[in-house]
Amino acid sequence: MRTPENSADLVAAEDVLLFANAAITATGQREFRSGALDQQLSLDFLHAYIRVNYRRLYAASLSLDINDHNAARIVLGLLETAGEASAEERRTEGRLIAARLARLPPQRVYRLFGEVRRAGINNRRTRAIMRDWLAARPDLGHDAVKYRSGVKTAARHVHLRCPQGAEPLAEVGAFLFRPGKLPRYEHPLLDAWRRAHYEQGAVAELPFTVAEGFAARHGMKREVFLKRAAPRMTRLERLRTHAVVQRPDVDLAAMPLTRLALYVLALPFEQRAARRTELTGALRTAARRAAGRHAGSWGRVHAVLDDSFSSSGSGQKRRRPLAVALACHHLLEVLAAPGTYRGLWTSGRGDALLVRPWGPTPLGMRVLDALEPGPGGAAPDRLVIVSDGWDNAPAGLAGEVLRVWRARLDPGRRTAVVHVNPVYDADGFDVRRLAAGGPTAGIRDAEDLPALVEIARFAEGRTGAAELHAYLDRRVALFLGERDREEENETENETEKGTMS
Repeated sequence: MRTPENSADLVAAEDVLLFANAAITATGQREFRSGALDQQLSLDFLHAYIRVNYRRLYAASLSLDINDHNAARIVLGLLETAGEASAEERRTEGRLIAARLARLPPQRVYRLFGEVRRAGINNRRTRAIMRDWLAARPDLGHDAVKYRSGVKTAARHVHLRCPQGAEPLAEVGAFLFRPGKLPRYEHPLLDAWRRAHYEQGAVAELPFTVAEGFAARHGMKREVFLKRAAPRMTRLERLRTHAVVQRPDVDLAAMPLTRLALYVLALPFEQRAARRTELTGALRTAARRAAGRHAGSWGRVHAVLDDSFSSSGSGQKRRRPLAVALACHHLLEVLAAPGTYRGLWTSGRGDALLVRPWGPTPLGMRVLDALEPGPGGAAPDRLVIVSDGWDNAPAGLAGEVLRVWRARLDPGRRTAVVHVNPVYDADGFDVRRLAAGGPTAGIRDAEDLPALVEIARFAEGRTGAAELHAYLDRRVALFLGERDREEENETENETEKGTMS
């Protein structure tokens, strides 16, 4: 019989796991079976509930592989309710916030700073966090051109001092708050922005997203503009424009695995078939890079991959669930021992490159097939199910198969079973599970699969709340330790530059 303290710990652990799944998968956008408003209301409740009841664990979740949307929401919530935390908690939260902001895309951080300003959060700690982040930016002039309104809002909120004269910060201040005051800028991007208003040749010197507007103003042809802008594009921008201008400089294998899977699924079937060698090679290379030290360490792996109609996602997250399944397929092939991987799609297709969202979700039948012994008559060491959990052909069969397998056929748990779900269920405040108490984890990017399998084991009930808290403490220590090492390296580099000069 559990004591009240143990029951409370168990509830806390379940709540934290529930929030982790939501923070990994949910983005407040429309899903296949729920609208954007439902998603947003569900997330609002979860964030408030966890922050009020488990503030330390709420802050610690910044060290997990949560998505950028929820990371920004956590930062905003912690800054907005700083008065509810103790002095020690505020110190830890400040370090976690600084470390997480350093990992967020700059456009996301500037958007967050705008929300901070609109919320009226203007205490000394918040201004210090914002100033430190701005001071760490490698080129504030570049940010001023590419994220002009965001930099302007942040500078106003923290009362950033922009001195007069020829200093770089002074030029940024003049660019933001006194446009047209200086006849020219020493910073090349600032001056390119000035010249691009009347000089077509300066357009290609600007960041791609800024140059697009000037190109349209000058009436430049799209193909010509893309060729000129190619040297200044990011890898993702090159991938997005690859279909418009076929360029040999686009290295698909260098793209993140899930992004690459989204790109592949956006291509017509004819192009996928014609470029089979190129696309398959790129996916496998990206998968090997994502697997890293885990490659070949998972033993015999069988997978059930959902390509039913619901994997088409929504207008805001088009084909996202299917892309995660495709990326997991290639990643699991690398994680498995050589020659032991077996991937089964719910549609019965055998060609992963040509999958498409179609048909019902017969997860139960595919789970039965996946539990069959592989070559040599051995059962799989791991069964990984990648699905939104809507088992409907027939309904509930997958959960019953897993229950009987655990109770009757594999009570010793020789086969580790884990379900990863790329879709947040707004009504259930969690990702949908196939079986009660089964190990289920939310997933957004296939690259996070090895870490998510470790989190999923806590949901199986075989580990206690103390182990979950210890795991979170280790993640926080590692997260802050990496940040501290980065700062030390930056300090050493600055010292070396000063010595050399």
